[in-house]
This record gives sequence, structure tokens and C-alpha cells, in this order.
Amino acid sequence: MAARMKDRFLNDITPALMQKFNYTTVMQVPKIEKIVINMGVGEAVANSKVLDTAVEDLRMISGQKPVVTRAKKSIAGFKLRENMPIGVKVTLRGERMYYFLDKLFNVSLPRVRDFRGVSTKAFDGRGNYTLGLKEQLIFPEIEYDKVDKVRGMDVVIVTTAKTDEEARELLTQMGMPFAK
Repeated sequence: MAARMKDRFLNDITPALMQKFNYTTVMQVPKIEKIVINMGVGEAVANSKVLDTAVEDLRMISGQKPVVTRAKKSIAGFKLRENMPIGVKVTLRGERMYYFLDKLFNVSLPRVRDFRGVSTKAFDGRGNYTLGLKEQLIFPEIEYDKVDKVRGMDVVIVTTAKTDEEARELLTQMGMPFAK
């Protein structure tokens, strides 16, 4: 499945992007560099067991062991001290990245209630796209009965594109369901 997406990128998408943006070499064509999935778990301050379930959920979704992120500084209002675990993240590259993208575009996003496409305004100005998901239940690996709490996550797609227009075209060609 992931190999199919990578082959399609090399055989179909690369020539189309070269023609549209008048690139002279294949090396100028933007590529997806990595995908970072981040899940903030603020309630881990009070209950550290919540972090374990978030780690397990993210491991099942990504197919890779996540890293626990820690607070950089203390904030008394949130009862947060420096170095306390407050989230989990995972960085996907290569084959796992393409597999996750394929699953996200073709299986998970269509399962979102009232889905009309993802926003075209979530680019950062440098060709990277950030997608916020409200619940982890849209992924087929997560069993509804075993979920203790619905948690959201951020999916950041980092590309080598120089502009948002190039990145939007790349993601559109790869099958990202943008809103019309």
C-alpha cells in the first residue's frame, strides 16, 4: 500500500509537478520529508497513567514507539513543573510515513463526521501543512470500547517545498482531500 503511493509519487506526480512549475531537474521537485504526530496530554500533570494510554494509542496509530515530551519551564497556574511529562510525539519517515499518509487520506479522514475536506489555509508559509484532529477514534486501529478519553492530535506534514502553492499541489496530487 505504502509502496504504491511512493511509486505513484515517482512515476506520476513528479513529472506533473515538473511540468506545472517548470523545474529543470527532478531534484527541484518538492517531496514529503517527514510527518510529526503530536498528542498533548495536559491531564498527565495530575494522573501519570493517562500518559501510558496516550503512548499506546499513538503507537498503534503510527506503528512506531512515541517519545514522551516534557515541559520546558514551570507554570504555577497549570501546576506544571519543569521536566514533567505533558505529551507524546512520533516522527515518521520513509516507508512508515507513506503508509500513514495513505491510511490518513483514504481511511481515517473519510471517517470524520460531516467531513467536507481539510482546510487549505493550514500552511505555514514555508510549505509545511498542519492538520488538527479532534479525536483518535477515526483511526481503524483504535477500538472504541477500550478508549478511556477522547484525545486530539496534531499531524504536521513537513515538505521540501519552498512555497505554500507548491506544497498544496504536491499534497493534492498525493490525494489529500482538500475542501473545495
